[in-house]
Amino acid sequence: MWSRYIGIVLLLMIVLSGCGTKRKIGALENVQGAPVVVKDGYSINNLDFHTFKGRAKTRVEFGSDNQDVTLHIRVDRDKAIWISVTATVVNYEVARVLITPDSIKILNKLQSEYIAKPFVYVNRYTGEGVDFGLLQDLLMANVNRKLLRTDRLTIASALDETQLVGINGDVSFQYSLNDNERPKVFRLTKVGSGDNLEAFYSSFVTIIGYDFPLNQRVSLSTNYLSVRALMNYSKVEFNEVIE
Repeated sequence: MWSRYIGIVLLLMIVLSGCGTKRKIGALENVQGAPVVVKDGYSINNLDFHTFKGRAKTRVEFGSDNQDVTLHIRVDRDKAIWISVTATVVNYEVARVLITPDSIKILNKLQSEYIAKPFVYVNRYTGEGVDFGLLQDLLMANVNRKLLRTDRLTIASALDETQLVGINGDVSFQYSLNDNERPKVFRLTKVGSGDNLEAFYSSFVTIIGYDFPLNQRVSLSTNYLSVRALMNYSKVEFNEVIE
């Protein structure tokens, strides 16, 4: 059961959302504000935040086996992601995780164990090509600007949808943006392997100016793990002090 909860934690870091100021893909800004030219004429609508706190009731499916958990998530942008996992039926916290750009620390409260690993440990469950920045963007439902920095990028726009499709290094990716230029579908696949990550976002609502999808579905399939999570957020806070 412990390995299942580790899979839950690492998978469910991957989704959340928000919105902020619109940025042109032709002049994407990183956190320090340095422009990075990718392509002109198209916009994305990424979340511009400092901190995030959220709570989500989550159904996690491992084949025919299902687990109901409650996730308490905190994000300090570009610095750390904290996740607490509570087993819903017994209302007992089973795990805590702290992830930084270079490390992952896991407290297994079921077996009173503590694990500290370099960040690459995450790739045992997510597959290669996932770093801290991509996890944070997936969690926030942002378009990952690092992925867009490739000359193998195709953009197609229709009335109510924009497709961003490309290859960066050894991973291929696809974003489907809604008419508010927010991701509604994200797919990431390692070229030449079966590692596949998909995220679907729906039920967008405006919360203190942030365009947030309350319902999120994530599926992760690698050589080590196959799992799907259905998340429903009941509490969301942006830019509050994180203790």
